[in-house]
Amino acid sequence: MISSNDFRTGTTIELDGQVWRVVEFLHVKPGKGSAFVRTKLKGVQSGSVVEKTFRAGETMPQALLEKATLEHTYMEGDDYVFMDMASYEETRLTAKQIGDSRKYLKEGMSVSVVSWNGKPLEVELPNSVVLEITQTDPGVKGDTATGGTKPAIVETGAQVMVPLFITIGEKIKIDTRTDSYLGRES
Repeated sequence: MISSNDFRTGTTIELDGQVWRVVEFLHVKPGKGSAFVRTKLKGVQSGSVVEKTFRAGETMPQALLEKATLEHTYMEGDDYVFMDMASYEETRLTAKQIGDSRKYLKEGMSVSVVSWNGKPLEVELPNSVVLEITQTDPGVKGDTATGGTKPAIVETGAQVMVPLFITIGEKIKIDTRTDSYLGRES
C-alpha cells in the first residue's frame, strides 16, 4: 500500500484493476477543509491520461512492476518477439504495447520489458542508441554561418535532425527520450 502523500512522478498504483503511473502531482492545503493531492495519471496499458484527486493520506495498492532485460530477436506479423537470453523464454508484445519506442527498436537490441502480474506491459529502451544513417540530403558547404541541421532517416525508419556534415552510412548516437542527435559513433 502507498499513501497519496508519498506520490512522486513515475510512481505506479493499482486503480480499478489497472496500472496507472503518476505523471504530475500537486499537494494542496486549502485554508478551509482538509488537504488533498491533485494528480494526473497515465494508464500504462491503455495510454489514456486522467486527472484524479485523492484525500491526503489516502492509501491504495502500489503496482509492483517487474523489469527483465530481454533481447529483441525478430518480428512475426505485428508481434515483436523478445527472448530472455538466460532461460531462452520468449515474450511477445504488440506494436500498440511498445508504442513510440518501436521507432528505435532493432533486432539484437537488449531492452527492459516491464511486466505486471506476469503480463508484459511496455518496453523501456536504453537512454541512447547507436544507429546507421540510411537516407539524408547532402550538406552544402557554406550553407550556414552557424551550425544548421537537416533531417536524416536511420536504419529503423525513425527521422532525426542531424548536423549538416553527417552523411549516409555514418553511425550516430541518438537520445531515445528526446529524439535528439548526441554525436557520431565509430
